[in-house]
Amino acid sequence: MSDRPAITITQQDHDRLWVMLERQAADTETTIGLEEELSRATLVPAGNLPANIVAMNSTVRFMNEDNQREHELKLVYPSDAKGAEGCVSILAPAGSALLGLSVGDRIEWPVNGRNMLHLKIIQVTDSSQPAV
Repeated sequence: MSDRPAITITQQDHDRLWVMLERQAADTETTIGLEEELSRATLVPAGNLPANIVAMNSTVRFMNEDNQREHELKLVYPSDAKGAEGCVSILAPAGSALLGLSVGDRIEWPVNGRNMLHLKIIQVTDSSQPAV
């Protein structure tokens, strides 16, 4: 699974994520991967993002195909993930992998010091964007 599926994100998420990445102290495998994803993403206005696509603040149900476990997590910015249950930071390997995918998509994503992570999107809900 070397080819990654097409991804779509909102212009607002794209801009906010670039600002966040510019503020990171060091590049990691995850931040570099997220930069690559942002560079190849199709951008749409927030109101035009289909409901079945993972955006920031979406709750996504996905399967880790390596262990066949299902998870349901909200994709959030790092400051919103600290101590919050049921959330995954965009800077976590799984968080970066999920962004922009749609229901049914599968992705292979590198994890520091481990084999690849294999995820499949099952359901996306609550993709409302916070007020600017």
